[in-house]
Amino acid sequence: MSANPQWDVSRALGVARLFHLVCGVRDACVAPFLTLYLRQLGLAAPWVGILMGAKHLVAAFWAPFCAFLAKSHQKRRALLAGSLLGSAVASLLMALVPPLDRELVYRFCNGSGSTTATAVPPPGVALPVNATAAQEPASNHPAGAPSLPAGSSPGILEASGSRNGPGESDQETSSDLHGYLVGSVDGVRTTSPGLLHPVTSGPKGNPREGTSEVANTALPLLPGSTALARLANSSAAKGKAQVLELSLEGLRWTFILSLASVVFWELLTAPLEQVADDSLYEYLDFVDATDRYGSLWIWRLLGMSAGACGIAALVGQLDCFLMTSTPRGVVHFYGYSLVSVLALLVSIAFPVPICRQREHSDKSVKALSLVGSNPRLVVLAFTVFLLGAVTSTVQNFLFWHMSDHGSSELVMGFSVALSLLGEILLHPLKSALLRKLSRVGTVGLGLGCLAGQLLYYSFLWSWWSVLPVQLLSAVSYGALWWALGASIEALATPGTERPLSAMFRGHFYGSGCSLGSFVAGFVAMRFSLAVLYQACCAALLLWLALFLSIQPRLPQERKINYSKLLAMEASDSSDSEQGTERDWLVKAMREEHSDWKG
Repeated sequence: MSANPQWDVSRALGVARLFHLVCGVRDACVAPFLTLYLRQLGLAAPWVGILMGAKHLVAAFWAPFCAFLAKSHQKRRALLAGSLLGSAVASLLMALVPPLDRELVYRFCNGSGSTTATAVPPPGVALPVNATAAQEPASNHPAGAPSLPAGSSPGILEASGSRNGPGESDQETSSDLHGYLVGSVDGVRTTSPGLLHPVTSGPKGNPREGTSEVANTALPLLPGSTALARLANSSAAKGKAQVLELSLEGLRWTFILSLASVVFWELLTAPLEQVADDSLYEYLDFVDATDRYGSLWIWRLLGMSAGACGIAALVGQLDCFLMTSTPRGVVHFYGYSLVSVLALLVSIAFPVPICRQREHSDKSVKALSLVGSNPRLVVLAFTVFLLGAVTSTVQNFLFWHMSDHGSSELVMGFSVALSLLGEILLHPLKSALLRKLSRVGTVGLGLGCLAGQLLYYSFLWSWWSVLPVQLLSAVSYGALWWALGASIEALATPGTERPLSAMFRGHFYGSGCSLGSFVAGFVAMRFSLAVLYQACCAALLLWLALFLSIQPRLPQERKINYSKLLAMEASDSSDSEQGTERDWLVKAMREEHSDWKG
């Protein structure tokens, strides 16, 4: 830094707004649709929960550590450039993970025109149809462990009397096996009728009995049917064992490659936001312009709204496969990489001050000790942790739930934009809302709105039904975080406001998101997504009742009126020197003055 640096605040704010806008577009290209792409790869809800839990865990603890190292070694600008460039390359690794089965991609392709042309089985292959399962609603079945279609017994023969060949039997068994391993219930139930060729109509009341009759009546038509049936059962058993081994091996490699790609990607991406925010805040703090820092988050939300709708509209116009085995979902990662390069160009002019004096590194320790000594901060910490756990279930599996009801990616992107725009439109009423309801009341209102939103999600009935409730996110996320941030700032001691806020948004919220992702995947597999959202709603309502009941019993906040204190100091001229010494403010100022002179 030169001796007389030129601080162009207007230019710095303009670059910061553009940077936040571009980064918002960049994040929205992938973040909302990542779990949907993992489902298309063939991963069930528990595996997706583990992947997202690891992602949130890395972000919660790796980002603060990298931000501290970058500040200590004066490498913030290098870290910004390295994070943007590295994440652009790392995101392309996800595009290299092959899908477990091409049929899965077609099932979640939202009715692409090439589905019926490519996914029709070869002539002579008779795939059984479970008509009963096709009529049941998707929300009544687990998201991770569906039952196999009816009629998948190894002895099924065609009506012509000849058994399917080994390749055809393996293909049929593999399809049924993937329906169990992958956990895509709707993939078996909602497959287009043109994709399957039923063996026989059978009795209308019970399709399983019709399939059994085909197997039982076809075998006696052949000479030596008993020996042939044993041979067929033995061959089918061996084929199933081989397919099971190959499918588990493929699932294992898909999961391992996805986990490695996601973790490596997050290691490069996580430090970007915190380093950029710290740099800009210190730049504005140097020229006493931090009051203009608080409105920059709006530009990120605007970028995310535009990015989610834009990338969803682009992907919706493409075919199911870009190439032979590349699903169209990889366009999300290509868009992410392209916008990352654009953000890299903007980061060259991003304001990054050079700190000549290293600040104390124990502020995080002080913030943590402050949380442990203040019961109100403990309650807020648990609230933020629970909020992260519940929010992760929405971010991870809401698009799964919408996909089960026929929603396209454009509708999903539009739902994201509605929630973000609602939060922006409510922002001018932030001060009035906090003043009328108080911070505790606003937190209670936000938790109640979020619980109602989750309950609504569990009863979705159509592809468009999620859109009206998305406007409620302005209160359940926006107003709730405003109240939490104001409470944390009011309870923080001087100098610990930003470390304490970063700890709540990073460690506590990120840990909640990680734990929520781990648990939600297994709950969705064991029960269903509807039950998952109802359980989250019940947990929020229970904590809301407990939160409001314990607030009056917590120690009251100590507020010091400095104006009255100084007025009493000026009016009370008859106090002795000994009485003045009892005033802690005057005593502290004198001690500080004597220390400075010494």
